[in-house]
Amino acid sequence: MVTSDSLAASAMKLDRRRAMAAPMHRTDIPILLLYDLDLSWQPTDIEEVQREVLPLATSLSALGHPVTVVAVSSTDLASVLSVYDPAEYIVFNWCECLPGVPRSDVLVARKLSMLGFTYTGSTAPTLAMSWDKILVKSRLQSHGVPTPSARVYANLEPDGWNRFPAIVKPAMEHCSVGLTPEAVVLTPEQLHERVAYVIRTFDEPALVEEFIDGRELHISLVGNGRVQMLPPAEMDFSAFADVRERLCSFDSKFSPGSRHYEQIQLRLPAVLDKEVLDLIERTAIRAYRALNCRDYARLDMRLRDGIPFVLDVNPNADVSSSTSTAMAAELVGLSHAELISRLVSLAAHRHPTFGAGRH
Repeated sequence: MVTSDSLAASAMKLDRRRAMAAPMHRTDIPILLLYDLDLSWQPTDIEEVQREVLPLATSLSALGHPVTVVAVSSTDLASVLSVYDPAEYIVFNWCECLPGVPRSDVLVARKLSMLGFTYTGSTAPTLAMSWDKILVKSRLQSHGVPTPSARVYANLEPDGWNRFPAIVKPAMEHCSVGLTPEAVVLTPEQLHERVAYVIRTFDEPALVEEFIDGRELHISLVGNGRVQMLPPAEMDFSAFADVRERLCSFDSKFSPGSRHYEQIQLRLPAVLDKEVLDLIERTAIRAYRALNCRDYARLDMRLRDGIPFVLDVNPNADVSSSTSTAMAAELVGLSHAELISRLVSLAAHRHPTFGAGRH
């Protein structure tokens, strides 16, 4: 499990410039708190979602926001939202997918735009791009962002690759799908076997990357124009001697009781030299802008010889209260509700009424 050390700032003397609380923003803007609730989920999963959503709505109300909670339990988003006037709300888009429709975060954003709603987070084109790891890598490289060397294989003949260790990923997935210790390969034979597994299992190309066995950092960014980097979080793999185990696997996120879930530790804030921290910030913001991220995102990086390599960019990343993004925001003086309020305020600049006259 990814667990957290104390949030005490004594873990690192935070750069005061980064520790500055967010700029003032309006806390009276009406919010439609939109989240997905698939009625086919297990009752415990539904309860877990409700335990996250309802306290957040209460906390946002305490800040001054009129809040309307809207559960999306149907694929007909237009009907769900038909009783709400887009001129009267900002949508906090916490809807990761439509029930039973894979990768439908893109459809949600597209439908919100079609219906005339102003919503938090990235647009449908950016969300669609984020599913395509090959396209993301190409975009990063074209903007001078360091990213691991890679090759794409659509068939079972991964000849010519000579950089080991390597990691083999499905090219069109999120949330560490397909990432297990077996995804890290040390020989051409293991590479061939894993490429075949990915193509056969996921029916999509395999992305083979050089595996950078270095410190892994999760970088949260907030803003448009002026973008703020929150304190970096480090995924500590020191419990694992085998290089193949030193990764954020699917189990580390979704399998309580597994070794990765229990033994990967979250270090927040990560202890970094100022020069490296500054380079991370510049690299992260360049990547954020390269993919046209909006309002917020989280980047996964690895350090090697002081160089931050971007592994992945997660627009509309999870901002639940237990995530590294929410905990990093707390370090700079923003409660969970204040973080969400800030994202709503950023989106409000795009609203025809709430954004009028704002700079």
